[in-house]
Amino acid sequence: MTDVFEHAPQVWNAAQLRDALKDLPDDAPIHIGMAGDPGDFDGYRPGVLVDAHQVENWWPATNAAPERTETEKALTLFADWE
Repeated sequence: MTDVFEHAPQVWNAAQLRDALKDLPDDAPIHIGMAGDPGDFDGYRPGVLVDAHQVENWWPATNAAPERTETEKALTLFADWE
């Protein structure tokens, strides 16, 4: 019998990120470890934070769902190879 792996990452909010950064000096670089496979950080690919953009997400209609009327303000962080 094969175990089923349910991949449901918990997306951080701004308060969690602020809390994680609170004790870092202002000139500390931000490194990012991208999972090699869903949920697998043992073989992560290293990267560095290079940019950030405030975005407003919206969800257009699909074959399975109508267009959603709400929007969501978010921050997209961009990483590049180390």
